[in-house]
Amino acid sequence: MMAPARLGPGRIHHCMRTIGQCELALELMCDRALSRSTFGKSLADNANIQDWIAESRIEIEQARLLNLKAAWLMDVAGNKAAKREISAIKVVAARLQTRVADRAMQVFGAKGLTSDTPLAFLWTWGRALRYIDGPDEVHLRGIARDELRAAKMRGAAASSAKDVSPAI
Repeated sequence: MMAPARLGPGRIHHCMRTIGQCELALELMCDRALSRSTFGKSLADNANIQDWIAESRIEIEQARLLNLKAAWLMDVAGNKAAKREISAIKVVAARLQTRVADRAMQVFGAKGLTSDTPLAFLWTWGRALRYIDGPDEVHLRGIARDELRAAKMRGAAASSAKDVSPAI
């Protein structure tokens, strides 16, 4: 059980950096949408692209808040107490980076795949993060085990509460 205590701060750091890289991809996506026209219409006026921009902003903010919660919990309760949140943000941040980078690459078209932008690198790095410090599935399994353990405890508590209720 030493790994969560040792690796937690590093995972939080990776996730903060990942969120920053998602911000960069979103900025590039917005700039490209505003500067590029197809068929006489700005890309920024395309409803799909507006959805991608909005979804990216929402997901980035969700990840940022989960990361802040994990960091706060590490500060107030310790790294081991924050292991579920650390695992959750590790999964969320890496998946987020590939989604936001992919949307940005779509807005850029073929140029998004070239070294003219950092988007292909950001997508590749996001994909690599899904393996670094353990694959997503390992973290998801740990979160599920914690949730199931809590459910069993709630069930046991509910059963014992029924046993001591007064008969009327």
